[in-house]
Amino acid sequence: MMSAMAQQTKAPIIIIGSGFAAYQLIKAIRRSDPLIPIQVFTADSGDDYNKPDLSHVVSKKQLASDLIRATGAAMATEFDFELWANTRVDAIEPDRHRILVADQAYPYSKLVLATGAKAFIPPMSGNAIDRVVTLNSLQEYQAIEQELTSAKRILVIGGGLIGTEIAMDLASAEKKVINVDPCDRLMANLLPEYVAMQLGRKMQSLGVELALNDSVVALNHTTDSACGRSSILAKLASNQQVEVDMVISAAGLIPNIALAQRANIAVGRGIVVNSYLQTSATDVFALGDCAEIDGKVLAYLQPALLSANALAKTLLDQTTKLILPAMLVKVKTPHYPIQLGGNTVVGVQRWQMEIDAEGCSVNALNAEGTLQGFVVAEQHMSKAFSLLKSL
Repeated sequence: MMSAMAQQTKAPIIIIGSGFAAYQLIKAIRRSDPLIPIQVFTADSGDDYNKPDLSHVVSKKQLASDLIRATGAAMATEFDFELWANTRVDAIEPDRHRILVADQAYPYSKLVLATGAKAFIPPMSGNAIDRVVTLNSLQEYQAIEQELTSAKRILVIGGGLIGTEIAMDLASAEKKVINVDPCDRLMANLLPEYVAMQLGRKMQSLGVELALNDSVVALNHTTDSACGRSSILAKLASNQQVEVDMVISAAGLIPNIALAQRANIAVGRGIVVNSYLQTSATDVFALGDCAEIDGKVLAYLQPALLSANALAKTLLDQTTKLILPAMLVKVKTPHYPIQLGGNTVVGVQRWQMEIDAEGCSVNALNAEGTLQGFVVAEQHMSKAFSLLKSL
């Protein structure tokens, strides 16, 4: 009989998930090793697409199918891996080095969790809360694209990065948009007050109604008196009531940790990993939107790409530490373009601002007067790379 160790050596690398992080990891592995067996289990079709494009599908009049760069089957052929599409993994058994899918066991030599994150929907009351939609994946967009095209009045919950991008995109497509957020300004955890105020003004000039310092408390079905069509009556904490055709929640992301949790793998907000992306279980790793690195979940493309490159080496027995430099975040608000890097709000002692007719640059300084972050807007975006170097 084959020993457990020998079975493990023969077993493939298994990846759960087929988003950006998973596919970057496979590409990085294949650059070094064209033969090592890889199996991918994913709850969706495994199609490859650029997720940030979801923030401007409406103004570009795109269909979900337009965003697909390669089908799951094409990816599996090109990068030589076995794809289990539309397949949910039921359990991980780390001590036995295997996963369970519909009572069938699949052994792994190493396991990578790239389970991503789901959109957060704040608690609300009312009989129309099931009408809240999210726009966090190709499948979610596919399910609502017709409704999104025909909707004229849309409420967007969340004024953070994604909520602001979506609200601006909808307004650019001449939808009537109300954007609700409990903070006193847009993108409050990323932008200093001046930049947030300029962004807010630009949003309002596009026709977006901003309901800041506010939240949605109830959603109820109603009938539009003008056309007799079914709509949603949203009640805000400020007692304002607004009638809309659609409600989109873009109020942040919750990492998908349930599978890891059930396997007794350590979790915090995300699946906790060390600087080698190793979880608390032997030979189990995590990366992308589900992973918590140094207490932070970094739901951006660049950390996922760097994680994939480092982890590929580790999986191929060249243990490589993940080093994250200061990174640039590009905000997809084309009518008021912004880029930022470093710590732009937390721990800032004072701001150094340069404002002219072309835009603004804001340097965030710590107590020692050292640059710890920056925000550049409009024509000042040309300064982003030199500021990034200074960080």
